[in-house]
Amino acid sequence: MNWTVRYLFFALILLFGLSSQADAASYPLIVEIPRTVSIHTLAATLGGTVVDSIPGANTYLLNLPVVPLPATATVLGIQWMELNTGVRLPRFSRPGVLKVPGTAAADWYKQQPAMQLINAGKALPFSTGRGVVVADINSQVDYAHPALVGHLTGGYDFIAASPGEPFLSDQSDAGFLDQSAVGFLDQSDAGFLDQSDAGFLDQYDPASLKGLNPAYSHGSISAGIIAAIAPDSMIMPLRVFGDDGRGDLFTLAKAIRYAVDHGAQVINMNFDILRPSLAVKSAVDFALASNVLLIAPAGNDGTSQPQYPAAFAGVMTAAATDLSDIKGLFSNYGSYVFAAAPGVGIISAYPGGYYGVVSGTSLSAAALAGTAALVRSLETNGVPDSLAQTAVNINSQNPHYVNQLGHGRIDALGAVRPGIPVITAVKPVTTVQGQTLAVTVTGRFTHFAPGTTRLSAGAGVTITNVVVNSSTSLTAQVSIATNAAIGMQALTATTSTEVVTLSNAFTINQKE
Repeated sequence: MNWTVRYLFFALILLFGLSSQADAASYPLIVEIPRTVSIHTLAATLGGTVVDSIPGANTYLLNLPVVPLPATATVLGIQWMELNTGVRLPRFSRPGVLKVPGTAAADWYKQQPAMQLINAGKALPFSTGRGVVVADINSQVDYAHPALVGHLTGGYDFIAASPGEPFLSDQSDAGFLDQSAVGFLDQSDAGFLDQSDAGFLDQYDPASLKGLNPAYSHGSISAGIIAAIAPDSMIMPLRVFGDDGRGDLFTLAKAIRYAVDHGAQVINMNFDILRPSLAVKSAVDFALASNVLLIAPAGNDGTSQPQYPAAFAGVMTAAATDLSDIKGLFSNYGSYVFAAAPGVGIISAYPGGYYGVVSGTSLSAAALAGTAALVRSLETNGVPDSLAQTAVNINSQNPHYVNQLGHGRIDALGAVRPGIPVITAVKPVTTVQGQTLAVTVTGRFTHFAPGTTRLSAGAGVTITNVVVNSSTSLTAQVSIATNAAIGMQALTATTSTEVVTLSNAFTINQKE
């Protein structure tokens, strides 16, 4: 049965194959279809309209009177579908807002204790993030803020350019919305006082919140943190939340794809939802396949329940810690967390030329994104390895969250400072005479590169098919001759810039 006949057939039986949720309301549905299917024919068959599309993704937003049953959708050529539910931006409650003297430098806040803790300033002689574009998917940004002038590149306002796509506002995750109202930001008061006691904030006066637009605060604060850590990176502000803090899944997915298509090497996905979204997951997979670094906050519910996109594989997720490297009471945790970063009582740009003191894992994600930009400026591959291997172990400070805060608290200096390259592991560690096997070689501060990295070992050992996975990881095929020497063997990796040897790389046993 060809597609034309199939559509006519289903147009006749559609009323008998639709979901029972039909009523007077309309339903915004995100669908992905193959290129062979006409979206306009599909929409007409379902009695709806095409509202929007994601360029290059075959992903569309439809407005339908009813939602088709999965079996009907499959026959019509829909590969997957989901309702375009609403998402709320995490809001900073009761922020401390500061008015600084006109003589203060725009980036004065980069000297705050939280930045000193991660050695952000000390990292700048080695990398400033030059050449890296960091997309920040967020709310509106105060383009005129002194701390952001010169740090922003061409972004996109998806809210202003929206064709008015619908979403189900009553479908927003209740748990996600709750976090904006609970007292998790009470810690911001404590963090503010801690830094004030240190003398850092004593010279600045609290500002009145009257007349300020809090709708711009989230995007401005996030961009301010990235600018302070990676001052020569360019921040691509992508506005996906309106002044009311409302966004939707389709726009989030569209923004991720937009960032990749417009040259972002790092994307700070400053949002979280309780349930995985097919549209967002598809965009995340596209970004990862394009070698783009993805950052997300762990969430502010104080639980180990995964949130998304934080829990998607390949996303570097940030938990929040304080100046003592102790997990913030509000911060989520769990096996999906990549690393921790300061997120309690953080100072950054606030709309209107002010500066805010706030808390949340969104701030930690921005810090991780800025640090990732520093490393990405130095190396195309292996950025997660560099961040993970140089993170500070904070298990002793968090005995109830051992191995639940990722690799530890980020250290910007350690991640970019040239270290002594070493081979840290070769697996498997034992073999026998006459065996051919695949091995994995892991290094630290190494610079493995495709086409320029060679491996060698002792007499009787032949190494071929070297495949570089990252600057610190490669695989190869190792063939052991039947007369190869018994015992411990060394392995040497030679690149265009270094020669690294692990003396006790593996052991050759006698063939029985």
